[in-house]
Amino acid sequence: MVLQQQNTGKMLPWKITMFCTLIVVSTASQNFNFGSFTHSPIYSKGNGGEEQRELHRQKRQDVTLGISPVEYTIAVEISLPDSSLLGALRSYSNSLSFPVSVNASDPAVNISSIDVTTVCSSGGPQGTHCSCEPGYEWPASACRATPACPRAAPAGESCTCLAQRPPRGTYCQPQSAGVTFIYIIKMSVRLDKDFEDDLRNLSSSMFKRYKSDLEKAFTKGYKSLPGFRSVKVAGFRPGSIMVQYELTSAVNMPPESANTDAAEALDRSYKIVPTSFEVSSMEVHGGTNISISPDDIFEGDTVTMTCESNSSSGAIWHFPGTFSRGRELLKNDTIDGKSTSTLKITNIKLEDAGYYRCSFMEWINNVSVIHVAGTNITVSPIKIVPSEDVVIVCNGDTKELSCCTDRDMQFFTYYWKTNGAINISGTTTATHNCTTYLLQANESQCPADKSGTKTDYTCELNTTNGARKHKVISVEYFRVAKVSISSRTSGKVSEGQRFSLSCNSDVSNFDSVTWQIQSGSSTKQVDSVWHTTRQSGKGAESVLTVGSANLDWAGNYTCTFSQRFLNSSAHMQIDVFPLPLKKDIITDPINASIPCPGTQVLRCCTSKTGNYTVTFSVQQRHPFVQAERRGKGCYQHTVNFTEAHCNSREHIVHCEFRNQIDGHVQSSPMVLKLLLAKKVACNSSEIGTGEDGAELTSPCRNEANHPVRGSITYKCKHNLWEIVGNSCLAVPVDNLLSSAESLVSSPEQKKNLPEFLSHLNRTIKQQQQSMKALANLKAVVEILNMVSVVPVAAEQETMENFLSTVDMVISSPTKTWKDFANGTSQLLASVEQFSDSLQPINNSIPSISYDNLQLKGVVIDKSKVSDYDESFTFSKPSNLSGSVLINEAKNITGDSIFTIISVAYSSLGPIIPQYKKMDAFIVNGLVITTLINANSNLSEDFRIIMTFTKDNKTLKNPRCVFWNFSFSEDGGGWDSTGCESTENGDNVICSCNHLTSFSILMSPSHDPWDTLDYMSYIGVSISILSLVACIGIEFVVWKSVTKARISYMRHVCILNIVISLLIADVWFIVVAAMHDTNTKMDQAWLCITAAFFVQFFYLCVFFWMLTLGLMVFYHIVFIVHNASKTIMKALSFCLGYFCPLAISAITVSSTHPHYTRKKVCLLNWDESRALLALVIPAMIIVAVNVIVTIVVIAKMQRRSIGEKSINKEKSSLYRITKCIGVLTSLLGLTWLFGLATVIPGSPRAFHYLFTLFNAFQGLFILLLGILSDRTVWEALWKKCSLSSWSSQHTKSTSQGMSAPMLSISSPFSKTLNNWFGKTGKYQVSSTEPASSSASESTSKAYSLLN
Repeated sequence: MVLQQQNTGKMLPWKITMFCTLIVVSTASQNFNFGSFTHSPIYSKGNGGEEQRELHRQKRQDVTLGISPVEYTIAVEISLPDSSLLGALRSYSNSLSFPVSVNASDPAVNISSIDVTTVCSSGGPQGTHCSCEPGYEWPASACRATPACPRAAPAGESCTCLAQRPPRGTYCQPQSAGVTFIYIIKMSVRLDKDFEDDLRNLSSSMFKRYKSDLEKAFTKGYKSLPGFRSVKVAGFRPGSIMVQYELTSAVNMPPESANTDAAEALDRSYKIVPTSFEVSSMEVHGGTNISISPDDIFEGDTVTMTCESNSSSGAIWHFPGTFSRGRELLKNDTIDGKSTSTLKITNIKLEDAGYYRCSFMEWINNVSVIHVAGTNITVSPIKIVPSEDVVIVCNGDTKELSCCTDRDMQFFTYYWKTNGAINISGTTTATHNCTTYLLQANESQCPADKSGTKTDYTCELNTTNGARKHKVISVEYFRVAKVSISSRTSGKVSEGQRFSLSCNSDVSNFDSVTWQIQSGSSTKQVDSVWHTTRQSGKGAESVLTVGSANLDWAGNYTCTFSQRFLNSSAHMQIDVFPLPLKKDIITDPINASIPCPGTQVLRCCTSKTGNYTVTFSVQQRHPFVQAERRGKGCYQHTVNFTEAHCNSREHIVHCEFRNQIDGHVQSSPMVLKLLLAKKVACNSSEIGTGEDGAELTSPCRNEANHPVRGSITYKCKHNLWEIVGNSCLAVPVDNLLSSAESLVSSPEQKKNLPEFLSHLNRTIKQQQQSMKALANLKAVVEILNMVSVVPVAAEQETMENFLSTVDMVISSPTKTWKDFANGTSQLLASVEQFSDSLQPINNSIPSISYDNLQLKGVVIDKSKVSDYDESFTFSKPSNLSGSVLINEAKNITGDSIFTIISVAYSSLGPIIPQYKKMDAFIVNGLVITTLINANSNLSEDFRIIMTFTKDNKTLKNPRCVFWNFSFSEDGGGWDSTGCESTENGDNVICSCNHLTSFSILMSPSHDPWDTLDYMSYIGVSISILSLVACIGIEFVVWKSVTKARISYMRHVCILNIVISLLIADVWFIVVAAMHDTNTKMDQAWLCITAAFFVQFFYLCVFFWMLTLGLMVFYHIVFIVHNASKTIMKALSFCLGYFCPLAISAITVSSTHPHYTRKKVCLLNWDESRALLALVIPAMIIVAVNVIVTIVVIAKMQRRSIGEKSINKEKSSLYRITKCIGVLTSLLGLTWLFGLATVIPGSPRAFHYLFTLFNAFQGLFILLLGILSDRTVWEALWKKCSLSSWSSQHTKSTSQGMSAPMLSISSPFSKTLNNWFGKTGKYQVSSTEPASSSASESTSKAYSLLN
């Protein structure tokens, strides 16, 4: 249908005209030529009615003949007087329901569709122009013959708008298949109004109102344009108000003809300027071809996109926002005026999917025309679904592996690769979407040492464009193990005999190993504690070891190695033959006296029944004598002693049991003492005979006269036997002990333990009175000790049975416990071991509470860090309480899940023995045991905090202690190592760095160590004052007493000793004050500094003492050698300060961060042994000074020539006494008492002496080192004189007093000369200093010691 707009102002009945002009006719004639008619115009006024009639006539003829219908297309022009009728025509045609019958009398003719193809306009500002409707275009011939509309973009060889009307019969033709043009014209128009900021805000009401009104008006104005689609307002910008909008059309129709209509359609209030319409650009969608390779794109492919356009400009590509740049390659080419742009993307990713657009821009009539083509790219992942991991047994087993995808396999090439210890190749096949790999494994392909290893099979799918994907399937290969059992016992063992079975597998891989014993219809599962398994290069070996066989171990043994689901076993028969153990043989008598000559009946009994051969061997007689069987399990032999045997006073007898496989065991010895008949004092048919004072030991028997464990000791007193010892067990306790021994040696000890503990608890409740007997108490503790090592599930009933028994045992009389050496230590150990053997159920430990003990425990997951905090309260009989706190379980290393258990005892204190070093202290609170399962370790900064309530509030001096089982001499004892205590009212808080059983010890009297503390503080304080006085005196008399070289060096040494000791004592007081006031050291360097100075200055004291000692030794031994003052000073200061500084610096650098103790700023001992850096140099120096003192005293004892004997003895005693006093204080000899204090068990007197002499060392130096020197007194006297006469008098007096000391004739000077070996050889005046070598030597010695 061709529509022609005419400005005639007359409306025709166009509905009727349309039905008469465009008809699609179905006819039966195949020979009807409709070609020329299709292009003949049929006018709406009725022209051509004859042709219509002929057409209908032919159609009826075709129908009559029954020929198939044919479709025809008829083109007709319609002239419309008003352009507004075009929209109405379109709406009406769209509302029709096709097909539409043309004539009701002829149903064979109908209309299937009505389309508008061409719209021509002969008026308006643009003049005449003809445009094509969407989907139609002018043929190339019309485009070449007729000029195109202004601003119309060419679309290849065809066009959509002509500036002139083409020749009649030329109309728009359907566009090429698949090519659709869309034109987006970007335009603007001005509103003569002031711009407001709300027009910038897309969500403002003004913006929305303007946008809505403008779009409605523009739609009304532009809808008459051919191919009109929509109008969209894009925004506003200043410049009055500039409206930016887009006009979308399917026809390249210039919009200028409709601008006036659009302006008129808008409300006048908007003040649109009709002449301000402008076209800025136009996008043309269509005519530009874009192609993609490959068609199906997978992740990882290399994708090529090609864009072709008639434009000669280069292409610009636009990518999706998620595209990651750097992998694209762009190439533009122009050939024959056509542009080609190729975009290649390597290794495309899933996020690269999206809309890709290429655009070519050119300018036409000053308008940028952009030819755009775009396409959506979908990137598909290669989805591979592998089959599950499989297990293959290497015995011909076959398994199929597969990898499937959601696409057809024709898109891919596929590969299978292997990687593993066992590489077995398979057969590859494929279906439409799967690839399969068939495997078959034989034993020869699976080495024994590779069983259980995994091989990775990789299936890989590739595309021809580079995409690649793979999946891994693990195949675990197992080889059937060859298992064998061997034993050295040949399958026959005796009870009590040790034996082992070795189970060997040629396959080293295994998940578990189990042992079973089949005996008759019952099967016993051997507990894992009995066997150990190890791997080796040739396979694996599991060794089952039985320390003492019993009848439970008899049966057919099965050893099974398990590899996941694959079990391999071997079998062996073990027969156990009865044989009693040595402890099971009860001898009668044990120790007896036999009248000689006479006879004695010897018996050996056992509760273990069996086919035995029993023999007796009597010393000095025939070694083996066959015994007679008397009663159940008893064998006896009568031995006859004649007068010939009476000379042998003692005979040792053994009985030996032997079974049918020659297994044998010998009893404990029976000691028979032969007694002359005349010496018999006690004689009893039931007990026996013996001389006065003799002891006899007999076995215990129950009421049925059957032997039980234990013995009775009798002593002959006043012709009567008296019982002096009884260790017989009560029959129920004896049975319990036997059952416990059988339990711990049975294959299923873990399974049988709960039942035994129940029986044990019931029996002890019934035998409470029996616990008063020491033998029964020992037996029950031994039973608890034996069964505590058996692992057991933490069930409430099982734990109650064990701990209830412990509670009753603790309640036994205190006197009985006192006679039981190591008893409480064994009991503590058994409870600790039982707690450690508990295996939590559902990650929980039940709480147990009794009168004497309570147990609490938790299971902690390290991933959920928490504190362990448990408290205990006993209402009776002691009203004691306590708590345990472990901050942050992260301080515990090892398993991620671990168990902490605490056991508190309320009445263990009175029965637990005291360690001899702490005999002055008693337990004054609960005893709390805390332990962590064996697979966990404590970190270095681990701390456990315990709070104990005092039992006796009047006791003092609390000490936190733990039970140290390593004190073997006493069977264990209290030890305070690693624990610190803090008293807080009625509570004592203990902090320890380890775990075991803890408590507090307190003494009823004042702590003797407090006295030592007071002595230290008082002594050091007095020493500080004394040292200050020493410095003052030296300052006053320095010039007077340092004239001689040796005297000068002596005072230099003394002054440095005093200064170093003063500073060291001051630092010591500071550190002690900080500790006593519990000062917190927030900065570690302050504590390290304090400890460093204490170490340094005390070392300075010792090294200056060493300097003084060496100087004395040098001038006494090497008399004629005189070193210069400068050399002596240099060596002294180097030795006195440099050596201590070097030692201190090395110590702090090598032991950091454990240089100091944790609670006091002194050298550490526990972690780093830093204290040795002070002790070792001090002890070496003291030892050297002791030698110097001995040399000095030895020299002093030499007899002077011409001196009377009686005078020598007096002066020698005086000199030696003074010398010892001076040297002891100046050379530090009092530190020898420190060695005695470190010896364990040393008397406390040594501690007092050590504290006394060293705390008051400053006072001793003042008295013996300074004030005992007469030259010092003389100098002080001179300083204190008030007149020259007084000074002169003092001088003469001084000469008189000093003459005996300085002259050769004085006793002291003689002594000094004796030291130097020069007695009687020189005469030196007291007023002439050092005039000769002899006088100098005398002065040296005087200066050194005075």
